[in-house]
Amino acid sequence: MRIPKRVAVIGAGSMGSQAMWRLAARGAEVIGYDRYAPGHDRGAAGGESRIYRAVHLGEPAYIPLLRLADRMWEQLQAETGRSLRRRSGSLVMGEASSPSMSLLLSTSTAQGLDHEVLEREELARRYPQHRLPDGHIAVLDRLGAVIRPEASIQAAAGRAEHLGARLHRYATVREVVPAVGGGVRVVTDQGTDHVDVAVVTVGPWINTLLPDLPQAVDVRRVVCSWHLPTRHDWFAGGAPPFVRAVPHDCFGIPSPDGISVKLGLSFKYHAPVPEPERLDRTVRPEELGTFRELIDELMPDLNPDPIRMSAYMEGYTQSGNPLVGHLPGEDDIIVMAGFSGSGFKIAPAMGEIAADLALDGTTRLPVAFLAPAGVGAA
Repeated sequence: MRIPKRVAVIGAGSMGSQAMWRLAARGAEVIGYDRYAPGHDRGAAGGESRIYRAVHLGEPAYIPLLRLADRMWEQLQAETGRSLRRRSGSLVMGEASSPSMSLLLSTSTAQGLDHEVLEREELARRYPQHRLPDGHIAVLDRLGAVIRPEASIQAAAGRAEHLGARLHRYATVREVVPAVGGGVRVVTDQGTDHVDVAVVTVGPWINTLLPDLPQAVDVRRVVCSWHLPTRHDWFAGGAPPFVRAVPHDCFGIPSPDGISVKLGLSFKYHAPVPEPERLDRTVRPEELGTFRELIDELMPDLNPDPIRMSAYMEGYTQSGNPLVGHLPGEDDIIVMAGFSGSGFKIAPAMGEIAADLALDGTTRLPVAFLAPAGVGAA
């Protein structure tokens, strides 16, 4: 019988909580560390809602990961007895002739994804909350859903602890370095632990903890804005979450309480964050301008005056793909970072991949294109 490995998971957030769950489920001795605690609002997982989409804008290689994540979201709910994801469908809207929408449509058809193309008149009939400019289409993803991020992180971390994992809350890890003779030293303010393998999932703090990453992660400040509808039937018809592709580059998610709509923008609107511990969490009135323009053009039945605005952080890579795999030259250190605002929906799949890499040294899941050192390095 195989002896379970001693595995450290550094950062118990979006990816780390899922990695802890999957590692503990497979018999590993799991030690987790988080500078705050699962479900905190200082990283990239705040704001009460995220979108699950099977219909994907971008690299088709994500489709198997999305399918796995879909099954594992259901498994996590079943194991914890918590409602973490609500099927609602989701909408992707954009210019019909754009490369991103063309790729989305061809991939969705080739992969047999359950979707429907809505022209302007049909969208207006079924989802009058939205306006489509000339030449734009909407794609309804019937498998789309709204995920509760804070609840999901707490559920995954709690399930891991139930399965035997230990989690050090409010424990800042200062170093993750190879140990003499093999394994990894994890250095905190409270002391040093020696483990067989470390999985590093620290989100915006990745550049500080692993400064020798072959690809830098660009940490950005993300502002979200919550708006009340001005018509009583705005949420009629299910009001699915939505993504607007170029040239509008925004997303929206009806709040879980059915009262407001959360809006967010794309990378080009996000300011750099030089130091994650000094994130400017104050949102100023002048930052509202782009939200007002989008509401006026595309969602005129939302009140442009927000009831809330909040700032978070996300890590971006130059390619838009995350870094997932062994740290180059270090078989005992696994990194997951830079999910570029699109990672939460596949977080349970990333947890399974982390467990594969930590316990088996490799994975049969198709993630070579995400390897930190380039294709084939995972």
